Amino acid sequence: MNDIADVDLAPAPDSTAASHSPAGGRADSRIRGDTRTRIQQVAVELFTEHGYEGTSLREIAERLDVTKAALYYHFRSKEDIVRSLVEDYFGQMDALIAWGREQPRTAELSGAILSRYVGIVAEGDKVFRMLHQNQAAVSTLASAKSRGELFQERMHSLIDLLTEPGAQLDERLRAAMALGGISVGWMFFADQVPDRRELSEVVCRIASDIVEVPRQG
Repeated sequence: MNDIADVDLAPAPDSTAASHSPAGGRADSRIRGDTRTRIQQVAVELFTEHGYEGTSLREIAERLDVTKAALYYHFRSKEDIVRSLVEDYFGQMDALIAWGREQPRTAELSGAILSRYVGIVAEGDKVFRMLHQNQAAVSTLASAKSRGELFQERMHSLIDLLTEPGAQLDERLRAAMALGGISVGWMFFADQVPDRRELSEVVCRIASDIVEVPRQG
């Protein structure tokens, strides 16, 4: 997640006010995006500290120092916040898949895909930890019913990008183990190492070894 932006959590200005700003509607859209991110970050903090069921929208608003009405402008419920976090993660995976499909199938592509996927996992580690910690609660949400299937679809797409067409089971299995190992390795060691950049490089190198990505030089 991005650093918390120092913006006022209030409904976006009306169109008249926007027309007088230098960037017009684009500035308002950016502010709303920053506000949405800030709400997500604070919600993740509270869900981690007190649990999903033990946190109310009122407490999220209080931590943000805004009214519930301002919070409702972006999210109507805690489930909406969780859904948005999952959708953002899927959106990052979709962007990676779309990018990979546009690239030539070279020896370097698998390494680039793994490196970018490490970045996605690293950026979302606080969200993943919160979801794991609150697994019993969030698994009962309506939005969770298709989450597993949607995740599998995206993982299959990444496996396709990491292997040649018609690849044998062992090749596809290596790709799946590399992707799964990235998540497990990062989540296990992220809070145990002082240098996240070094961890990212090591995780990516080991994942590349599993997939048998050719080394440079």
